[in-house]
Amino acid sequence: MPEDRRRFLSTAGLGLAAGLAAPWARAPEPSGPDAAPAGAVAGMYDVRSFGAVGDGKTIDTPAVNRAIAAVAAAGGGTLRFPAGTYACYSIHLENGVALHLDSGATLLAASTPMNGATSGDRYDDAEPNSGDNHYQDFGHSHWHNSLIWGEDLHDIAITGLGRIWGQGLSRGYGSDTPRAEAPGVGNKTIALKNCHNVVLRDFSILKGGHFGILATGVDNLIVANVTIDTNRDGMDIDCCRNARIAGCTVNSPWDDGICLKSSYALNEPRATENVTIANCCVSGSYEMGAVLDGTFRKFPEGFRVPRTGRIKFGTESNGGFRNIAVSNCVFDGCQGIALESVDGADLEEVTITGITMRDIANAPIFLRLGRRMRGPAGRLIGTLRRVIISNVASYNSASRICSILSGIPGHLVEDVKISDVYLDGRGGGTAAMAAIRPPEFPDKYPEPTMFGAMPAQGFFVRHVKNVEFTNVEIACEQPDLRPAFALESVEGADFFRTKTPAGIKPVFALRDVSGFRALACRGVKDTELASVQTKEI
Repeated sequence: MPEDRRRFLSTAGLGLAAGLAAPWARAPEPSGPDAAPAGAVAGMYDVRSFGAVGDGKTIDTPAVNRAIAAVAAAGGGTLRFPAGTYACYSIHLENGVALHLDSGATLLAASTPMNGATSGDRYDDAEPNSGDNHYQDFGHSHWHNSLIWGEDLHDIAITGLGRIWGQGLSRGYGSDTPRAEAPGVGNKTIALKNCHNVVLRDFSILKGGHFGILATGVDNLIVANVTIDTNRDGMDIDCCRNARIAGCTVNSPWDDGICLKSSYALNEPRATENVTIANCCVSGSYEMGAVLDGTFRKFPEGFRVPRTGRIKFGTESNGGFRNIAVSNCVFDGCQGIALESVDGADLEEVTITGITMRDIANAPIFLRLGRRMRGPAGRLIGTLRRVIISNVASYNSASRICSILSGIPGHLVEDVKISDVYLDGRGGGTAAMAAIRPPEFPDKYPEPTMFGAMPAQGFFVRHVKNVEFTNVEIACEQPDLRPAFALESVEGADFFRTKTPAGIKPVFALRDVSGFRALACRGVKDTELASVQTKEI
């Protein structure tokens, strides 16, 4: 292994531990404006040696990009940002270069320029892309209009305890002026396309724009110990393979926290696969910045905010999701787990375990197979199958919308096992709600709210084949007149040792169900039904 590559992998993997600051500070001045310091210590370079000022007012983009190019030309290494505020427009990553943000260092997304700004005084324009085809949002189809971007790169990293502040970035919609599509406007903090061997570790993002991190077609990706406190998506992992997301905290009240996607942005369907998400915390109830400053201020009572903040697969779902594990994660004041295939994707082999939730805004668990089919004509409707969800505790969820497993007529969610789950809701469901027949909406954008109020307090299961519930308890704080489980158009449903509120009648509401079995379930005699059109148990 070449020495410079060994050095890069070592420093990026360790996150550049403290103790190297003194040698970096002594790095000599460059001999020319584009030259790396001749005597830089062990491949470490100080961005100030290339003219960066870090006073929060001077635009440091030229110096930063010059430094990155020089480090890459020298064979790679680590570019250090000492304490200070570095106001920048688009920063261009290059092969073999790691950016290290010292504690006290802030990369500041400079204010969006006025119309007519010259090149260098604005963010890079969104690059031409035939994938900008309305199969996904504008933000998903472009990467160059970002604070930090890289394309077709390998062995790159951003590390350190510093911060990236997307103050000048567009959210991509709403009150943005100008909007994200306007030339010279940046709408992402970090955007990577078709890269491999990428490490993002230890830093924080405040106000990340449309995306804090957008990784599209990135293989061998590590995102570890990153904190994102933002006003839209925290991180989108799109069409990526072999990704590890661990120890991250994301507060994103207005959009998703950690979101896996498989869009058509690369002009072909490409799966997101071999992914683990572990030991993360996602939230949607704290004011932006309140997690980073440690105050954890919640929004005032009555303040309208989506409180999204969840872990989700979808909605962009052309290429599929395969071989994915989510474990030991906390959901706080946000929406619940969402697995969605609506654009022709095969969503398969997923395990979700060790999840704790509180104050969930709607469905703690949402599995949706639909036929929105936002993609090239002629594609087949996808699949959603082989999913195991276990060891989930949810407290104080808004009971109007229960957990949902829903396919569409002729296309069933299959092979789902749900075990060791405790769902506590606020209750209050009425007899009128129990009589609701939710609309199908096969073509609609997938969200738990799409069906409106639900006819069950625990789970609504429709167009599903081979589902099993074991050691599942449904609890509610206030009396609820809806059944615990409502099943419609289901083939093969096993319920073992379920618990429901005392006195609830019925526990099960069945419509067009075959292969039903309930054993050792509280309030219900052991029951087996080969086929039933309509029945309450």
